[in-house]
Amino acid sequence: MTQDTSPPTEPLNNEYTAEDIQVLGGREAIRRRPGMYIGSTDQRGLHHLVYEITYNSIDEAMAGCCTKIVVTIRQDNAIRVEDDGRGIPVEIHPTTNMSALETVMTTLHAGAKFGGHTYLVSGGLHGVGASVVNALSSWLKVNIKRDGKLYEQEYRQGIPQSEVAEVGQASDTGTTITFLADEEIFGRVNYDFNTLSERLREMAYLNKELEICLKDERKDSEKTFYFEGGITGFIRHLNRNRAVRHRHPIYIAKPINGVIVETALQYNDGFAESTFSFANCVNTIDGGTHLTGFRSALTRVLNDYAHKNKFLKEDEPNLGGDDVREGLTAVISVKLPEPQFEGQTKAKLGNPEIKSLVESAVGEGLSLYLEEHPDEAKRIIEKCLTAAKAREAARKARDLVVRKSSLDTATLPGKLADCSEKEPSHCELYLVEGDSAGGSAKQGRNRRFQAILPLRGKILNVEKAPSDKMLAHEEIRAIITALGTGIDDEFNWSKLRYHQVILMTDADVDGSHIRTLLLTFFFRHMVELINHGHLFIAQPPLYRIKTTKLQHWIYSEQEREEVLGKLKEAKKVEVQRYKGLGEMSAEQLWETTMNPATRTLVAVGIDDAAKADLIFHTLMGDEVPPRKAFIQAHAKSVKNLDI
Repeated sequence: MTQDTSPPTEPLNNEYTAEDIQVLGGREAIRRRPGMYIGSTDQRGLHHLVYEITYNSIDEAMAGCCTKIVVTIRQDNAIRVEDDGRGIPVEIHPTTNMSALETVMTTLHAGAKFGGHTYLVSGGLHGVGASVVNALSSWLKVNIKRDGKLYEQEYRQGIPQSEVAEVGQASDTGTTITFLADEEIFGRVNYDFNTLSERLREMAYLNKELEICLKDERKDSEKTFYFEGGITGFIRHLNRNRAVRHRHPIYIAKPINGVIVETALQYNDGFAESTFSFANCVNTIDGGTHLTGFRSALTRVLNDYAHKNKFLKEDEPNLGGDDVREGLTAVISVKLPEPQFEGQTKAKLGNPEIKSLVESAVGEGLSLYLEEHPDEAKRIIEKCLTAAKAREAARKARDLVVRKSSLDTATLPGKLADCSEKEPSHCELYLVEGDSAGGSAKQGRNRRFQAILPLRGKILNVEKAPSDKMLAHEEIRAIITALGTGIDDEFNWSKLRYHQVILMTDADVDGSHIRTLLLTFFFRHMVELINHGHLFIAQPPLYRIKTTKLQHWIYSEQEREEVLGKLKEAKKVEVQRYKGLGEMSAEQLWETTMNPATRTLVAVGIDDAAKADLIFHTLMGDEVPPRKAFIQAHAKSVKNLDI
């Protein structure tokens, strides 16, 4: 079956004149292309609105002018962010001839964060956060307490409804912003308390002695975060379910050339690296120069110590970056005057000078710690040496996989049914559970752009496996080779052969386990695939409900009950439960799960990397009590459990 589901293309108007050029104002540009400013308009983008407003309050805290922030989810799903900072100025701005408040709330790249006089360090560098949130809200209200007075201004979809008005007296200072995200942009507005909670917890860890409170009026829930230990407590939180190599995290903090460098690290007995980087409290999920400097210092210092103390002989090769980061949990935080982020979503720090500053600060602090704590240093070096031995054992396997993935299609895995399209952005790869389902998928697919890689059995749990064992696993080698990118530090996004990688497993317990194993592999060794939006989960139907005239494919228990309720009058109703993909014919698999016009794909994303890291370790690691506690805590939220 080779159906072409590409949308028909209509001829373009060959005339191209000045009248075809559209000039969008700030508000119109934001509402037309919101993804350029907040990344997406799904749940991740929705939560990003909260973070943008909270970043402004965090900036006040970093300036030493704010001690408490309260974020509230109201009954109507509006968000209120209150702080006890200085309050946004309300006097007339000399350039815009509007109030400073209205300028900040409606003008892109307007703010007090460019000159370095009001804020020495700031997460809201670009001056667009507040104006973006305003433009993407159906309504927004600002209350300012400043100079003994209370001021107020309201907006609708970013348009002010009145001038800034004095509405009362105030005995203190601060800013309160309340907004309702626009359903025209985001669809149904519904915030996740746990997602917001984890991010606000991070912000509190990154700012010692700042109190951050999250309230949920929908469920009468509340959490307050306040940490005197800062990121040292963050490390303990991340490692709380792990067996650690040294009892206390290593903490390093140093101001250098106007930049504050702060890091904490601790080794555990696992195989995965869990390093989180921040710049001015912004989670830089794609790393940047601060992360590069940290990793360089770590590798150099541990090698110097190992050679100096005879753990490594003179003729033995140095420990590699992968060796010194196996089992590492680390947080690197820098606070700097002029951060250069890549894009408004601030996923990566680009300041070139930060690499050397971080490398110098971390190198000096770590060297001193190792000299003063020889027992802990020995345990760390022994952990790295064990990793190095495993790396050497895996080298040949890794070289083979990388070499195969970089050659032409003749060397691709034999069981891979490739597509004829060669442009990666037009190609899909289905990772399919089992040979039977793989056979149906190969017959039912569109051979032009859909490739199929059947996977036999359950793949290796990489959370418990060293790199040599992982790379010796046939199914994992096949995945790496088919994708073409390499893994870990060798991952090269430009070599990705398919821009949609789709996990397609059975709708039963075994299928869920295989999917979790695959997700663990991608999260630990190809996380860029997730961060760039290339990983998806197929949603096969749970049931087929058939009458004499109609056929319904059912994807949830709720949908099943709704359809059966509507068919009460039908004479003959057949309900078939699908537990395996192999139970469907090639035509049925295409119609329900593979046809782009009718299928449902769930994009895999990481709203909170630290939370995801903890969940994967809890579910797939060696420690049984935390896994048991997690399952018991979440048992009531399980749906479609097949026993």
